[in-house]
Amino acid sequence: MLDGLNLLWPWSWGVLLFLLLLCVLYIMGLRHAARYSPEACTSAYRVIAFFSAVLIIALMLATPVDTVARTQLFAVHMAQAVILTTLCAPLVLLGCPEVILRPLLNMAIVRDIIGVLTRPLVASITFNLLFLLWHAPRVFHAALLSTPLYHTEMLSIFCASLLNWYPLIGSLPDLRRMSYPMQMLYAFFDGQPVDIFAFVLVFTGVAIYPYYHIPPQLGLSAFADQAVGGALLLIPGLTDLAVMSPLFFRWLSRIEQQTRLADQSRQEQAELEDELEEDEVEETSET
Repeated sequence: MLDGLNLLWPWSWGVLLFLLLLCVLYIMGLRHAARYSPEACTSAYRVIAFFSAVLIIALMLATPVDTVARTQLFAVHMAQAVILTTLCAPLVLLGCPEVILRPLLNMAIVRDIIGVLTRPLVASITFNLLFLLWHAPRVFHAALLSTPLYHTEMLSIFCASLLNWYPLIGSLPDLRRMSYPMQMLYAFFDGQPVDIFAFVLVFTGVAIYPYYHIPPQLGLSAFADQAVGGALLLIPGLTDLAVMSPLFFRWLSRIEQQTRLADQSRQEQAELEDELEEDEVEETSET
């Protein structure tokens, strides 16, 4: 025990199998890309991003961090959720370029399912509804009492966050058809339900989850622990704002490029008309 924290290492076959399956599928994707598309080999930074995400997931769910999150501190649980959805999910998508994901679309059933789940409205509703349902007091309490159920909660939220991020940073253009203004609207409105939930946790004044055994050495009340967790849950909203900024500048850059091309086209048209007029004047003079 360190300052009253429970530092027992959890053991979950579910988490280990999930991470192993994720790694096996990724390595198979890399081998397929190297075999059939040698010119499109995955960059080293993408591989590093993917396996960094796997390592962070393991640190969150297979170390004493998970024990503390399930038994002692709600704030640590929220830190787990924020790291999985705001850091690990984007890293996994960054590590999966089109050359790895493209074979999935060659299977009709998989293509149809992924096509539906990555639609912006469906992806947003799926993530937000799943997140809020898992944090309904009775459901959350049941998850805290069962390690497998708790890990099911965290991994399902992580998978839903992959769908949630895909309309913004997914590598398959077939599944990303939103304009930059629509992407900004998506990034803004997508985070609203979780942000509202975070404000409820911070300002409600009542401990919604009085199930944790907070070490007295920390000097935290159940509500203070909950308020810290709510404050951490506001981080994804700030991330959404950070994502909107480059989207806005890309949109302005595209508008500027389109305007420049339109001006160039008009200038070329005007020059062509001037040349035609000069030719007509010369023909008239010769006549």
